[in-house]
Amino acid sequence: MKKITTFIVFLLTGAVLLNAQDAAAIMNAAKNRIKKTTLSTRSRMVVSAKNGSTKERRIDQYSKEDAKGNERMVVVFQSPADVAGTRFLTIDTEAGGSDRWIYLPSLGKIRRIAASESGGSFMGTDFSYDDMSSLGRDINLDTYTLLREETLNGAECYVIQSVPKDSSYQYSKTISWVDKDKSLVYKSDFYDKRGSLVKVMENGDFKDVQGRLTPMWMKMSTQAAGTSTIVHTEIVKYDDPIPETVFTTTYLETGRAR
Repeated sequence: MKKITTFIVFLLTGAVLLNAQDAAAIMNAAKNRIKKTTLSTRSRMVVSAKNGSTKERRIDQYSKEDAKGNERMVVVFQSPADVAGTRFLTIDTEAGGSDRWIYLPSLGKIRRIAASESGGSFMGTDFSYDDMSSLGRDINLDTYTLLREETLNGAECYVIQSVPKDSSYQYSKTISWVDKDKSLVYKSDFYDKRGSLVKVMENGDFKDVQGRLTPMWMKMSTQAAGTSTIVHTEIVKYDDPIPETVFTTTYLETGRAR
C-alpha cells in the first residue's frame, strides 16, 4: 500500500511540474513572439475619467536590448503643452528588476523613480511604473500555472496564472489569455495583495507590420476608479537604428542623441 501511495504522489507531483513547465513555455513564447533588434512607435494616448471626460497625449517610444539582452525603453511626450518634453527611461537589470528615471520640464531636472513608487500612476494614466516595464518582465520572475482553456475574441486560448516570486511586486498574481495558435496575449487581469481584481489590460486590432502581428491598441482599465487609458499606435517601425545615447539620462535631460 505504501508503494502504491508513493507512486500516486509521484504521478501527481509529475503532473504539477509538467503543468508549470508547459505554462512557463507558453508565456515565454508569448513574450518572445516578436523578434526585433529595435522598436520605434508613435502613439495617441487617450485617458478617460469616470465621468466620461477625456484628455489626449502624443507619445514616441523607443526600445532596444543591450548586449546582454536587457530591455531599455524611452518614452517621450510630444503634446499637449503641459506634458511636452517629459521623458521617461527604464532599463532592465540583470537581477530581473528595472531602473527608472523621469525628466520633467517643469522641474528642469531628472528624478530617479524609487522602488516604493513602482505602483504609482505613470503621468496620471492607468499604467503604473511597473506596468510600463511589465511587457519586458523576465520570465524567471514568476511561477506559472495553466488554469484552463477557453475561447476569447473567437480564438481558443490558454488561461495562465502568473505569481511573482518576489512579494514586493505590485501585483499578487496576473491571469492572461494567450491565443493557442498565435501566442497573442489578448487580455491580462491584475490582482492586488488582497486577491481583488484591480486592473484589466486588453490588446486588439492585430495587424501585420513588417511580418510581425502587432496590436494597434492597448487598453488599461482600473476597476475601482472606473478609469481607463487607451494607447492607439499610429506608427510602428521594427529594426530601425536607434543610437545608444538615446538610452541615457543625458538624453532625458537634453532630448538630443549626441
